[in-house]
Amino acid sequence: MADMDAFTGRLDPDMCVVTAAARGERAGCLVGFASQCSLRPVRFVVWLSEVNRTFRVARTAEFLAVHLLARDQVGLAEAFGGRTGDDGVDKFRDVRWRPGHGGAVVLEDAEAWFVGRIVGHAGGGDHVGFVLDPVESGARDGAGGPLLRLSDTLGIDPGHPVD
Repeated sequence: MADMDAFTGRLDPDMCVVTAAARGERAGCLVGFASQCSLRPVRFVVWLSEVNRTFRVARTAEFLAVHLLARDQVGLAEAFGGRTGDDGVDKFRDVRWRPGHGGAVVLEDAEAWFVGRIVGHAGGGDHVGFVLDPVESGARDGAGGPLLRLSDTLGIDPGHPVD
């Protein structure tokens, strides 16, 4: 619906990197569709594109890690948002990461992060929502600056663009 552009074009959500690990595979992608979706209990949902490798790994994972980036971390966003067209690329090769709860992949340089147990899924067109129950969280020392937003990432060419 073309009229929705007048609404969605004005949005400028925080961007995050979602990582998944399952069956000996790791994957991660830049995500613009994510939000807290419950107060009690706290729940968060991240929407992953069905054509993305991260979706394929996430659907067999028990946990996902969600990372907020600072506005000056466009390079880290590029690593996870601009290389998705080649599923053979090891996006973790040039970034600092560590195993988190349940084997989740935690990016050590993220501004803030949490690991969540996948407790449900929601259909949503070309994306699937992964509902997460947070089980571990943290932040980078000195964190607190402005977060990376969609408008900061417009120069990143998505690897799996949606028509």
